[in-house]
Amino acid sequence: MSKALVIGNWKMNLDYVEAVHLTQQIAALLASRPVERVDVAVAPPFVDLRSVTSVLEAERASIAVAAQHVSDRDNGAFTGEVSVAMLKRLGVSSVIVGHSERRTMYHMDDALVASTVRAVLRGGLDAVLCVGEDLVTREAEDHESFVSGQLTSALTGVEEFSEHVTVAYEPIWAIGTGMTATSTQIDAMMTTIRTQLASLGFVSSRVLYGGSVNADNAGEIVTEGGVDGFLVGGASLKTESFGAIVHACNDCYAERR
Repeated sequence: MSKALVIGNWKMNLDYVEAVHLTQQIAALLASRPVERVDVAVAPPFVDLRSVTSVLEAERASIAVAAQHVSDRDNGAFTGEVSVAMLKRLGVSSVIVGHSERRTMYHMDDALVASTVRAVLRGGLDAVLCVGEDLVTREAEDHESFVSGQLTSALTGVEEFSEHVTVAYEPIWAIGTGMTATSTQIDAMMTTIRTQLASLGFVSSRVLYGGSVNADNAGEIVTEGGVDGFLVGGASLKTESFGAIVHACNDCYAERR
């Protein structure tokens, strides 16, 4: 990949006023210190999407907007759900699919992840597919087969959309825990994921890492972990820490390439 990708996943944080302020700050930071080797995106809560896209349009900022979730249905009697078409109309360009919190807290199984990926791709948006193992699976040394199975389930039969799929590897045991996989562990999983993606016909997909990423460890993970960027959680809620991750990724990715 000629460019890395850093996505800030705001999760269920920031009302629309706070979201506007953070967006303005990030846009100003990147305008004053542009990056050439990183595509940047933010994933606000649903209620903030229009506010964020409006700010970015007004600022003419080169920052994309992702949604944190979407229904696999086109429309209908599905109270509380949001469709791909609704997101597209708002200027959203990609959707995070199958985040571990959706899988574990809201019972999003592999079949639903697969149907959601298909809805996103056929609706004209990019999919950011999340995969990753829990601590029990890692300690049993079944993590490679587990993640390969997640990839196979979600991506079989949609290889024609390969340029519109990004994979985010997030070991569940490292999300919000302060624990981070070692560079050796990450690099090994990057190899496993890319090998499996190639077997499925996805040779151009970027592979990100997520899991307690911060300004201090981002550079090392890019350089030694072999990642194509990050899906950032808590550190994306502050301009300084998110900007530091973006710039560390930009500097290290340029050297790596």
